[in-house]
Amino acid sequence: MKHFKTLLLVAIFTIGLGGVANAQKVAHINTDKLLAEMPETKALKADLEKLRNTYRSDIEGMFKKLEAKVKKYEAEGKTQTQEVNVKRAQEVQQDRAKIAQAEQTMNQEMAKRYQEKTLPILKKAEEAIKAVAAEKGFIYVLDASPGKGLLVFEKGDDIFTAVKAKLGF
Repeated sequence: MKHFKTLLLVAIFTIGLGGVANAQKVAHINTDKLLAEMPETKALKADLEKLRNTYRSDIEGMFKKLEAKVKKYEAEGKTQTQEVNVKRAQEVQQDRAKIAQAEQTMNQEMAKRYQEKTLPILKKAEEAIKAVAAEKGFIYVLDASPGKGLLVFEKGDDIFTAVKAKLGF
């Protein structure tokens, strides 16, 4: 019976050490920071800004034409017939609808482009994180990004630098 108690204590102690060893297999990374520093993300932001500027200049041109048309119609309104003024008002309304449609198209196109380009970036980051975790023998990698709420205590290994190196930047 005495040997059984000793054996049981050794088993418990061994299992306890195994748990401590596994606790060392946890790392963390700030994925928001990683994604923000990736060259692909920076290129995406530049691409979206260029697209926005292109649409904005077109929309501003449409708006300036509309303003000029409205001023002209207001100046001539008293000299025109009621029928002509009604047609002009409808024309102005149609132009406003075209501007609103152009803004909606811009927003849709930007959202579409963002979604198309973001998925490969996320996948590349995830693959690099998994590769670094496998190389370093980590069982878990927690997201340390602010607001994610996953990391309570930041004492483990931060693999941010290793993942950046894996991605080549």
